[in-house]
Amino acid sequence: MEPAAGSAGAAMSCDCDRQGRVDGDIDQQDMVPNKKSIVLVDGVVLNGPTTDAKAGEKFVEEACKLIMEEVVLKATDVNEKVCEWQPPEQLKQLLDLEMRDTDHPRFFNQLYAGLDYYSLAARFMTEALNPSVYTYEVSPVFLLVEEAVLKKMIEFIGWKEGDGIFNPGGSVSNMYAMNLARYKYCPDIKEKGLFGLPRLILFTSAECHYSMKKAASFLGIGTQNVCFVETDGRGKMIPEELEKQIWQARKEGTTPFLVCATSGTTVLGAFDPLDEIADICERHGLWLHVDASWGGSALMSRKHRRLLHGIHRADSVAWNPHKMLMAGIQCCALLVKDKSDLLKKCYSAKASYLFQQDKFYDVSYDTGDKSIQCSRRPDAFKFWMTWKALGTLGLEERVNRALALSRYLVEEIKKREGFKLLMEPEYANICFWYIPPSLRKMEEGPEFWEKLNLVAPAIKERMMKKGSLMLGYQTHRGKVNFFRQVVISPQVSREDMDFLLDEIDLLGRDM
Repeated sequence: MEPAAGSAGAAMSCDCDRQGRVDGDIDQQDMVPNKKSIVLVDGVVLNGPTTDAKAGEKFVEEACKLIMEEVVLKATDVNEKVCEWQPPEQLKQLLDLEMRDTDHPRFFNQLYAGLDYYSLAARFMTEALNPSVYTYEVSPVFLLVEEAVLKKMIEFIGWKEGDGIFNPGGSVSNMYAMNLARYKYCPDIKEKGLFGLPRLILFTSAECHYSMKKAASFLGIGTQNVCFVETDGRGKMIPEELEKQIWQARKEGTTPFLVCATSGTTVLGAFDPLDEIADICERHGLWLHVDASWGGSALMSRKHRRLLHGIHRADSVAWNPHKMLMAGIQCCALLVKDKSDLLKKCYSAKASYLFQQDKFYDVSYDTGDKSIQCSRRPDAFKFWMTWKALGTLGLEERVNRALALSRYLVEEIKKREGFKLLMEPEYANICFWYIPPSLRKMEEGPEFWEKLNLVAPAIKERMMKKGSLMLGYQTHRGKVNFFRQVVISPQVSREDMDFLLDEIDLLGRDM
């Protein structure tokens, strides 16, 4: 995270609307933007939400009318055609697929939030149509949309070409990648199974998502064969420790095949050093997968894509647009640098009733055989609809605004008595303690930390019962319970950041 331009005082200027308030009291004016108090961070105005609620509501209203007329009413009319056939290339021209440069805001509990009107309308459409995306003949539009979105995401990773597929969740993307890396190492496994294979070992950060252990268990690799590499104080994988573990694994007679780096860890929002990890993978001939489920959306920002420097050297990437870009749960892509049909070779079952090779159209558009699923939702359509509506620059603005709001909150935490950061954040994960008045003069010994551990759960209970906001907390690697605030929704403003801290203080000052 780059510091705000100028001094913290200048960047976080104009807090005059908060003067004269009794600490903890919530003034009604705090609930709406105050035009007299403009707050600018990294060139982003943080007052008020950026979404036009009236325009969004109008869009959804029009979409519902269209769904009723074109989907619901026509669906049961036998006088309508079963389909309006168009060959793929002609349909692409008709659809104009290319993306161009054109919830409650106080839900902060998880790595998703808020309401995107365009994604919502897209979900209405797909729920009404109830499609399954496996062959062009049954889902021509949705397959072309997925192709267009994947191509654009591959471009943002920095690959000249690639492959990919949308699937249900970042956890599944990580499992896909793990299995794909194993298949690349030993193609015979698809037919012969695990029998006769050496003991395969994979390496991942100690801060990785728990799905890595689940995937290893599900695929028969075994959780004992997942080597967790130590991280530094900021939660980043230490490359030297990775190389040590690889050499140790080889010395013990096991077979390394995969390294999983993380771009945007769940708790701290840390980004592993991809260039250094890629160097190690190249030296040892290992597949490099990057779990960018959370942090991948920073690629949309010219200012913040540096967080993922080196990602173009990965063999596969998991990226969830339903997180920072608010495409609507679930919307998750696995992207693969390989263009030799490795995904299809690994997962294809060649079902003869679906994937006939003698169809009258180009069967390369029947992409469902790359999936472990049969029935598959058109999740890419939600992201495509939002991207088409906002443009690339609009998505970039979402990322920049979220990180500017995060910077604002960090500076406010530093200024307020009773609030303490765990560390300077790298992304939109703001981790901090609230220290109630009764503990502020106590020495930071065992008794202090024991008492502080009880504070966040108690405040969480109070805020949930009051219904004022929702904020997550957890312990982490020896640190007692702290709050983890995540900024995503463009509906969030700096007024909401102020409210968050005021409300925590209001709910916890008597502890």
